[in-house]
Amino acid sequence: MDVRILGGLSVCENGVSVTPTAAAPRQLLAVLAASADQIVPGCVLMEEVWPSGAPVGARAELQAHIAGLRSLIATALPVGRPGADGRTPETVLATERGGYRLDTGGGSHDVWQFERAAGAGYRAMEAGDLPRAALRLGEALALWRGEPYAGVDAGPRLRAEAERLEASRLSVLDQWVEAQLGLGRHAEMVPELALLTARHPVNESLHAQFMVALLRSGRTFDALETYGRLCAALQRDGGRQPSARLRRLHRSLLAVRDAGRPRVPAQDRGAWTWARVPAVAGVPAGAGASV
Repeated sequence: MDVRILGGLSVCENGVSVTPTAAAPRQLLAVLAASADQIVPGCVLMEEVWPSGAPVGARAELQAHIAGLRSLIATALPVGRPGADGRTPETVLATERGGYRLDTGGGSHDVWQFERAAGAGYRAMEAGDLPRAALRLGEALALWRGEPYAGVDAGPRLRAEAERLEASRLSVLDQWVEAQLGLGRHAEMVPELALLTARHPVNESLHAQFMVALLRSGRTFDALETYGRLCAALQRDGGRQPSARLRRLHRSLLAVRDAGRPRVPAQDRGAWTWARVPAVAGVPAGAGASV
């Protein structure tokens, strides 16, 4: 079974889609896919579909939806009979003590692939291997086709899972940009960062990276304008002020502008990437461009 969550729900068995179009069974399949190969209690499924309280007959309705999902799975199996691996509708969507389990049978799952690639990228960053970090983090980001669970009615469990995935994506994105800047690809990152900061108008890390990329590309005044837009967005977002680190970066930009020459302060531990590092051959120029 192949599961895709990062940009719309898609579940296929033997290459055949078993994703329902009706809202409730689609939502149930999404919850089961989010915890694939694990037991999901029946009460969790009912809370997802009926967050305000299950109506009379909810358990019977849940069982009917499960039966409908198994019927779809049956169409993907050889004549509805067990395949060579012994998979049946009842083993693919198994009834377990207190709940149900969607058995992937060792198939692919884009969230698992994302987490593996992201973990490899983080380890490469910690080891100082920027080319490998940029490559693996870019691979993780390339798995995203859109918003997680797009097109699925989300209850409390799916909303929480979608928020977790989005936060994880932003963390990977931050480190991918950091690796690219560390490789000296400041000018090439400017268009990408312009789009990212437009999508995330109050994300301070992305704006700081954009300011550094602009500065290193000789565009000090554009970097200052970026800071101004961030300040205005933060003010609208609850009257917030930029962090102390952003304010230090702003002062550095003002010093560069006033001095009239392209210089930046020495890097302090934990700051955003400042140093210009020669680009490393073999790192794909388009890595992560689809995020």
